[in-house]
Amino acid sequence: MAFGKHAIQPLVKSTIPGSLWPTLALVAFILSACEVSVDSVDETEDEEETPAVPIETAFPVRGNIDAVYSGTAPIEAFADATVIAKVGGEVREILVEEGDDVIGGQTLARLDGDRLRLESQQAQANLRKLQRDYQRNLDLKDRGLISAGDFEKIQYEMESLEASFDLARLELGYTEIRAPIDGVVSQRFVRIGNNIAIGAETFQVTSLEPLVSYLHVPEREYRRIEPGQPVSIHVDALSGERFDAIVARISPVIDPGTGTFKVTIEVSDRSRRLKPGMFGRISIVYDRRANVLQIPRSAIIEQSSGSTVFVVVDEIVERREIRTGYTEGANIEVIDGIVDEDEIVVVGHINLKVGSTVVVIGNHSMDKATVDSDSPDNGSGN
Repeated sequence: MAFGKHAIQPLVKSTIPGSLWPTLALVAFILSACEVSVDSVDETEDEEETPAVPIETAFPVRGNIDAVYSGTAPIEAFADATVIAKVGGEVREILVEEGDDVIGGQTLARLDGDRLRLESQQAQANLRKLQRDYQRNLDLKDRGLISAGDFEKIQYEMESLEASFDLARLELGYTEIRAPIDGVVSQRFVRIGNNIAIGAETFQVTSLEPLVSYLHVPEREYRRIEPGQPVSIHVDALSGERFDAIVARISPVIDPGTGTFKVTIEVSDRSRRLKPGMFGRISIVYDRRANVLQIPRSAIIEQSSGSTVFVVVDEIVERREIRTGYTEGANIEVIDGIVDEDEIVVVGHINLKVGSTVVVIGNHSMDKATVDSDSPDNGSGN
């Protein structure tokens, strides 16, 4: 096929004159630079607009703080006696019931004493007969009508009969079962009509004043615990009610098997809400510091270099190293590192960094009266 000289034409033909290409390139470069500049400004604004970290704070307070050794132990009766029958017989009368107060020597029950009463009367009659014989022989001895050996024989017989009569009276007295100590009848083991033998248990008498607890303390605390130190006992069975007590005695020896020594604690409870067998949380106060600076223990961050806290200064946090002392309840004594006016971070400080911007959303500060109420002498303990 034959083609003309204009038969072949370009498929695409540029519509932009060649003189405009440099201008377009310059415009594209300017737009690209503007985009980079805008991105940089956005990033800077993001960094500047980092939100403040919400925290809760507390101001240090001053108050008394106690050094306390804490432990747990059951509450026991100081004296607890099982009343044993000293003679056998039938129970004829019961004079007390469980829960009754008794005093030492009070009659609790009576046994059948007919046989012992007759034996006592017989011993008394024999003694009286021999006493008359002794008086006659004494007159004969004074006139030299009886030998000294015969008189001594009568004298020994009379002494023997006196002992037999005293024994008969004693056994007759044992038919009245008596309380050996002051206290309360905690158990009764007999009933009317029971025949009991010698040595049978009849009653349990428990002394409720004072009550005691025996706390076994590690030997490292031996030099800190002394008789007379105040003690607080909290009893869970009574909704944590607190009772005042005292260190009564300290064992002079250390148990080599456990490495502990025994501390006897006495508690007086006139209301009788405390009962033997209840479990108590015991706090012994062995030292007290007055008007010391305290903060919540939750504010402290423990590090290998020591204890630190975060302090808020103009909405920025700073880290402070502190030196601590006694701990009691939720509070801890601060010896050095902060002052009364420092605002301490207590919640939200775990992920804080030095220089972080913060916003305070709550304050946990307590007044001095609240701090003092945490001491064992004011209703709480460790």
